[in-house]
Amino acid sequence: MHVPRIRDFVITHDCLVLSVVDYVPQQYYGDGEGIRAMLRYVPHEEGERRRGSVRYTKLDTAGAFSYMRKHHPEWIRDVFVVPEHEVAEYLRPDEMLEEVMAHHARLRALVEWLEGCGVDRRYMGITGSLLSGLASEHSDIDFVAYGREWWLARQCLAELSEGGPIRRVDEPMWRKIYEKRKPELSYREFVLHEKRKLNRGMVQGTYFDLLYVRDERGMAEYTPPRRTRRLGMRTLTAEVIEDRYAFDAPAIYEVDHPDVRRVVCYTHTYAGQAFKGEVLEARGMLEKTSEGLQLVVGTTREASGEWIRSLTLLEREALEETDS
Repeated sequence: MHVPRIRDFVITHDCLVLSVVDYVPQQYYGDGEGIRAMLRYVPHEEGERRRGSVRYTKLDTAGAFSYMRKHHPEWIRDVFVVPEHEVAEYLRPDEMLEEVMAHHARLRALVEWLEGCGVDRRYMGITGSLLSGLASEHSDIDFVAYGREWWLARQCLAELSEGGPIRRVDEPMWRKIYEKRKPELSYREFVLHEKRKLNRGMVQGTYFDLLYVRDERGMAEYTPPRRTRRLGMRTLTAEVIEDRYAFDAPAIYEVDHPDVRRVVCYTHTYAGQAFKGEVLEARGMLEKTSEGLQLVVGTTREASGEWIRSLTLLEREALEETDS
């Protein structure tokens, strides 16, 4: 039986490609057994990507649920639950890094740079289209670091100097990221939040994300509520009192609020969006859980009509503009 971890990938016997989206299996929550995942790619005779002899097309959230209703309705929960006997391949970012790096010069340059900065290669990995074997020559690099090594890698990006193989994201790329993500923020707000996250960069002209994954110690601490009930969309304002897992998936913001204990975010767009001591504004689905109320942002991958913004950051920026 596979021990699930976010950013792993699953290939099924009928050639579906799914990304693992939880640190615990479905049996933790009840109502079935299997690996909790989201459908990313499906076989399609006119697909723009290829894995071996099979052509694939990529699906958004609505397309994924539509496909599953037709082909595997028994797998549908809040995400998809893949039974162990349906798994043909299980791909782990750390285990596949060396193999992918062997034929990807830009990934190799990134790994060597981070290693030179002190990050342990054993806690690095590759996910996304490069892990699943569905990358094109224009694909971004979805780079993984585990636990403490992620924070060290982020510090390396914070201290980035000019002239090396790794560069900061430039203006055209910020525009491209904004148009791809389609956040519920203005472009100015989006970039203001993103630049301080220090989890994106460029390697030899290719964009990369630095993605956090819990190490074994962090996984042992992961105990999400087992039961939830949706109460409707809400907007709240609250101070962040704990941000240790603000870059995780889900990103978790413990907040000081009379009713809601935490904001939980399932979209990468709003990971690392606010830090401890800041006041955030968030809109998402209010849920009643076995551990109290929580607000969930990213009820779909696209997170349309949902957001997190740091009011503290925006107010600080407004004051600086006034002073200048």
